[in-house]
Amino acid sequence: MTEDVHIRIEGRAGRITLTRPKALNALSHEMAQVIAQALKDWQDDPTVALVMIDSEGERAFCAGGDIAELYRQGTEGIFGPARQFWSDEYRMNAHFAEYPKPVVSFLHGFVMGGGVGLGCHGSHRIVGDSSRIAMPECGIGLIPDVGGTYLLSKAPGQLGAYFGLTGARMTAPDAVAAGFADAYIPEDRWDALKTLLSQTGDITAIDSHIAPLPDSPVAPLQDQIDQHFSAADVPAILDGLAAATSDFAQDTLKTLGHHAPMAMCATLALIRMAPKDIREALTNEYRYTYRAPEEGDFLEGIRAQIIEKDRNPKWHHASAAEVPPEQLQAMLSPLGDNDLTFSS
Repeated sequence: MTEDVHIRIEGRAGRITLTRPKALNALSHEMAQVIAQALKDWQDDPTVALVMIDSEGERAFCAGGDIAELYRQGTEGIFGPARQFWSDEYRMNAHFAEYPKPVVSFLHGFVMGGGVGLGCHGSHRIVGDSSRIAMPECGIGLIPDVGGTYLLSKAPGQLGAYFGLTGARMTAPDAVAAGFADAYIPEDRWDALKTLLSQTGDITAIDSHIAPLPDSPVAPLQDQIDQHFSAADVPAILDGLAAATSDFAQDTLKTLGHHAPMAMCATLALIRMAPKDIREALTNEYRYTYRAPEEGDFLEGIRAQIIEKDRNPKWHHASAAEVPPEQLQAMLSPLGDNDLTFSS
């Protein structure tokens, strides 16, 4: 068993703690497999009343998937391990979302990409002042996956398109407003709450710890977000931002200018598909991520942002307007026998 995650039963609670803080608790394939097995083991265990997931370290709950090895393999033309990792991870994401027992996640610090898949599909998602939740995949040539497009599609107004395309970080009140979290609890109350939940198995213990939400930094921008991100497609969104003079529009335009055009077009399409449930979203996402290392911008994004860190990716397309509709459709089309399944 990996030393990067601590699985145990404490009192009435099944406990999952990510234990690689120096790597910002990035999720590896082995960690995902261990967590998936724990969920299966506890599902029908009468001694486990609820599941809690948290992480060691001060900086991050989970800052994403461990993708450096996927880059190395991909540059050697080896794509199978990435596809296997994503398929196993996505099944785990679905299990969290459909779990028959309460799942409480304590989302401190950075919660990004794969961290969203771990922590934002459970029944009781707790955030605090340090929480910064984001889906930054368009910046590395990928799409918000791990069920992220399902959450983004349900966000009020155009918040889903905004957070999905920009990768902007949500504070605690932003995350609650966007549907990525349920409750704001000051972090100095978390240890006592974890102890109480473990001792009693009573999920209603959370209620007495909830505090009023602080003001949301994004709330004052809602009208501008809805105006710009309701445009027909990514090129139209960019044109609208370019024509506007507000600081928000110009800052957002600059951010989107760094992101992979194909990934942005696919992200908007996936969000606007409005998947009916987590499984449909994951199936749609897998079609893109399955192809992304070989046919998309994923490897170049990782090279520029993670490996060489020159922050100067050479995307396949110079702009979103140059993404051929037929190529976008092909990236999102069914995979036949390779489509994601949810069998054990």
